[in-house]
Parts: sequence; structure tokens; C-alpha cells
Amino acid sequence: MLSLLFKIGKRRTKSLEDEVLEIQAGNFQLQNQLINKYKPFIAKAVSSVCKRYINETDDEFSIGLIAFNEAIEKYSKDKGSSLLSFAELIIKRRVIDYIRKESKNLTVTMSEQDVDQDDYASNKIEATLSVEEFQKQIDQEQRKEEILFYQTVLKDFGLTFSDLLECSPKHADARQNAIEVAHTLVQNQELKKHLFEKKMLPMKHLEGLVDVSRKTIERNRKYIIAVSIILSGDYIYLKDYLKGAVLSEKRDCARSS
Repeated sequence: MLSLLFKIGKRRTKSLEDEVLEIQAGNFQLQNQLINKYKPFIAKAVSSVCKRYINETDDEFSIGLIAFNEAIEKYSKDKGSSLLSFAELIIKRRVIDYIRKESKNLTVTMSEQDVDQDDYASNKIEATLSVEEFQKQIDQEQRKEEILFYQTVLKDFGLTFSDLLECSPKHADARQNAIEVAHTLVQNQELKKHLFEKKMLPMKHLEGLVDVSRKTIERNRKYIIAVSIILSGDYIYLKDYLKGAVLSEKRDCARSS
């Protein structure tokens, strides 16, 4: 009896994701509270990109604050991971974009310092080459962060990169079919919702929408889930890679037919 009484009086603790839903519904006071609460998290994410200690007075920290707020407004279960994992990706991506923009502005400043035309041309070429190398490093960093985020999302589905290597269809046409199944899934809001909430494919409904047997879908289940996650999320580099792979496999299939 006492245990029942205590249970009645017990309140469920709100998760961070519950609070985000409240904010998205218009609770702006909670939004400010949440941003203030997670300032240390924001500073840490920004610092990991800048490779130095970040103060709240730094421009990069302001970029991080804006990015965290963007993550709150954009977050949904379709992102496939916790708010903080999603926010970290957005923060790092926005700070990297800011650094890239600043490096371009620096190139212009450096190249316009000298009046002599020969020196001007030489400085401009040198500065451009330096920035191009820097841009490559920035792209590598952003690609790395995206892959790490994708890895955390896969983990929520009980998948690893090793699983994907083992279960990836061996033939180009089979991969193409699996990717088309994933496209069909993510274009249907109900099926996509089922995938991200249940962490499994909606087999019964899905097989009625594609020209692939249930057995084939089941055999390529992990691969279809992995592709569906990419198509549903904010994966700039992985989507480009997937698009390139699809075009390449279509050409291969055309040659062999």
C-alpha cells in the first residue's frame, strides 16, 4: 500500500528531448534556460574545433551559441540520436564554416597589402595556396565529425561499421535495390517514424510499396537501415558519397546489361 502511495506521488523526470519539444511548442523561457545551462558544453564543442580555450567573449563562442539554438529548433527523432550529439555536430559544422569564411577574408587582406604588382600577384598566389590547404584540413575535420556522429546514430540501432561491411550487398544491382528501398522508406513519414521510434524496419508495410521480396529486404535489413539514416539526416558528406556511389553503380549496371 505504501509503495503504491509513493508511486502516485512520484513525478517523471523530463528528458532533454522532452524539454526541446516544449521549446519547439513555444516555451521561450525554457529555451533561454537551456542555452545558459549548456554553455560549458557549447564552449567545449567550439574549443575542440579551434584547438584552444574558448571564452564567452570570443566570436567563435557566439557562433556556437547560435548553432546550439539552431540544433534545438531543428531537432527531431528523425535525426536518430540525442539532442547533444546532434547539437555537437551542428556547432562544429557552423564553427568550421566560420573559420573557412574568415580564412578567405584573410587571403584578400594579405594579398592587397602591397602596392607593387609583382609582389601583389606573388602574395595572392601564396595566400591562396595556403588557404586551399587549410580548406582541405577543414573539410577533413568536418567529414570526420560527421562520420563520428553517424557512428553514434548507428549505435542507437544496434549497428556498427563492421556490421555494415559484413552485410553490404555484394552485387551492384542488389545495392541499388536496397538504396531504392531506403528512399521509399524515408519518403513515407509513417514508415520513417516507425523506423526511428522502433529502431527496426516496418517490414509488412514496406514490402507492399517496393518491387522487392520480403526475404530480400530482410537479408539487406542492416544496409537499408544504414542508408535510411543517411537519407533522413544532416549528412552533407555521406549523402554526396552515397549519391556518387549510386551513379557509379548505375553506370556499371548499364555496361553489364
